[in-house]
Amino acid sequence: MRPLQTDDIALRPMGTSDTEQLLSLRIRNREFLQPFEPIRSASYFTYDGQYELMQQAEREFAAGTGFAFGIYLSATDELIGRVALANVVRGAWQNATIGYFLDQTHNGKGYMSTAVQLALSFAFGEAGLHRVQAGVMPRNTASIRVLEKNGFRQEGLSLRYLQINAVWEDHLIYAMTAEEFT
Repeated sequence: MRPLQTDDIALRPMGTSDTEQLLSLRIRNREFLQPFEPIRSASYFTYDGQYELMQQAEREFAAGTGFAFGIYLSATDELIGRVALANVVRGAWQNATIGYFLDQTHNGKGYMSTAVQLALSFAFGEAGLHRVQAGVMPRNTASIRVLEKNGFRQEGLSLRYLQINAVWEDHLIYAMTAEEFT
């Protein structure tokens, strides 16, 4: 795999060696991320819970059914977030769903917009996907801005799309195809 990096950040496939850093990141940002995520069990915020997720990420990456990347600061190698191409469907669709989160202390610095750009480069290059889509709650303006900065187009509104923080939330659907990627 070719390097996915800039002067500021690097993306690397996530695996079991990332468990400690990921657990720390998740615990530090638990309250910050809760309004945008499903309700998580207590075991999710344990070493074993995160280790299991990292094992799954390794299996999916090897099988080509999901591509989870850690976002690391180039200067310090600190894990500051994750961007993932999930729900990969091959065949006639060649599609994935992109999702991401960033440590609250690193918001507003352009890191996530850059990380999404790098992930799209991988998606439309090495992964051979044709379409990447995202669902985002209309009130999540920061996430919408990341998608818009990367050239995603809004396709519509899906009612009661995902259960987030114990509520069935509407989501705006954004997408991009390989022909639109620059």
